[in-house]
Amino acid sequence: MNTAELLVKCLENEGVRFVFGIPGEENLEIIKALHHSKIRFITTRHEQGAAFMADVYGRLTGKAGVCLSTLGPGATNLVTGVADANSDGAPLIAITGQVGTERMHLTSHQYLDLVDMFEPITKRSKQIVRPDTTNEIVRIAFKYAESEKPGASYIDLPCDVAAMEVPEGPGRLMLTHHRAAVELPDLDSVRQAVSMIEEAQHPVVLAGHSAVRNNASQALREFAKQLSLPVITTMMAKGVIPDSEKNCIGTIGIPETDYPDTALSQADLVIAVGYDIVEFAPRKWNASSNHRIVHIDERVAHINKLYQPEVEVVGDISACLSRIAEKCRPCQTPDWAYRIRQERTSDAEQYADDFSYPVKPQKVISDIRSVLSDEDILLCDVGAHKMWIARNYPCEQPKTCIISNGFATMGIAVPGAVAAKLIYPDKKVLAVTGDGGFLMNCQELETAVRIGTGFVTLIFHDDSYGLIKWKQENRYHESYDVDFGNPDFVKLAESFGCKGYRISRTQDLLPVLADAFRQRVPSIIDCPVDYRENLKLSGQLQALAASSR
Repeated sequence: MNTAELLVKCLENEGVRFVFGIPGEENLEIIKALHHSKIRFITTRHEQGAAFMADVYGRLTGKAGVCLSTLGPGATNLVTGVADANSDGAPLIAITGQVGTERMHLTSHQYLDLVDMFEPITKRSKQIVRPDTTNEIVRIAFKYAESEKPGASYIDLPCDVAAMEVPEGPGRLMLTHHRAAVELPDLDSVRQAVSMIEEAQHPVVLAGHSAVRNNASQALREFAKQLSLPVITTMMAKGVIPDSEKNCIGTIGIPETDYPDTALSQADLVIAVGYDIVEFAPRKWNASSNHRIVHIDERVAHINKLYQPEVEVVGDISACLSRIAEKCRPCQTPDWAYRIRQERTSDAEQYADDFSYPVKPQKVISDIRSVLSDEDILLCDVGAHKMWIARNYPCEQPKTCIISNGFATMGIAVPGAVAAKLIYPDKKVLAVTGDGGFLMNCQELETAVRIGTGFVTLIFHDDSYGLIKWKQENRYHESYDVDFGNPDFVKLAESFGCKGYRISRTQDLLPVLADAFRQRVPSIIDCPVDYRENLKLSGQLQALAASSR
């Protein structure tokens, strides 16, 4: 057994089902070992696509997704997806080939110090230099990647080491997994939190991605219901409390003062549950440092001058919430927050029968929601459409609306949908993207066709980088350097072997979505959108902000 074969056996021991990547000269031994294993290798069309697939796999399953590339340019192409996973809290293992150890001291073809390169964007970055250390390096990489806060680990395997025989002995053993014990909160911190909640007049929960990762949705629902607490979620925590429940005030994070922002501004206590400052910076909701804060999470709070909790309840989030709820009296019914919720809901619902063309983004989202069930999965790319999805798309379950809002990376939706469909072949999977983000990784449609993952891609078509255009027009009352041309998306879809649709009447969108999900091959819907709604929304929300001061 050589080192590459041992590495693959270690991946099997970790429960790896898929490895996403591209073969190369320096990872030939790994590719051969994977071919003879029970792991399915998914050959992608770009290493960034492979990294995004591993990223979304990790986010949906909680188990590390694995991506593989060769050295040099193959490895550098992984960087954006690896950084996204590390920032967004998705467990991921990146593995690359490398030149032989006999060349590392020289200026050498395609050689980079990849361990140093990946170190700032991973939790752990190591090179295998001895065959008998492979099992330890792999096990530690997974332990780091999957432990709270999850993120990326990197393994570098020189091609000469990959081919070396692994000596008999402990170096060939598969290492055991140690299950971390559930950490219960300190009782003093629970009592302090109870006291602060009972003293507050307008307490509000701000729920973040850690509450999703740590499966605290049910506990949070019961906590909010029992104590009559309004809940605001970050983009990455959508669905952690069902949108249909009256305690759900909405999702925060668009670059305007929206309805949830007004609720947060009226709060005299913020109960941050699984909140990560990378998702939504404290300066955006606590710039004056006037909020009292209770921090509830698996880890202690981040260091930030505008995020200074008076008490930190650290431990299993569900246990923390249950302990507090057991000892806390219910708060006054938050009618003030329910009024804000009703205004937000009424605002979104008024577009259900708006058939003006091009299609308003609110109408697109309304029709999407009509087609997708509560269990289906929406993968949202980054752009102006992300703001509308975050704001208007109602979620009933966690992990059904995947948004990158830590690293916030364009191009994630299409490869992410490939991974989602591999995990959940019986669910509808919809990739929602702008025309800018779509062309960044549309090559993975070939991957999707080849491996039989029949998801739908809906393109918000506006011939520009819409989010930047929105920001420019808000700031300068004009835009520049953001417009571009596009291919014929229907012909592009057909050239990949996909089904292509173009929306020429708003009335057609709903039946086209339904038909697209009936196809056996991936489908692409080209939907022109009326982004004049962006500036209208800005004006509406600026007026809202002024009236709430």
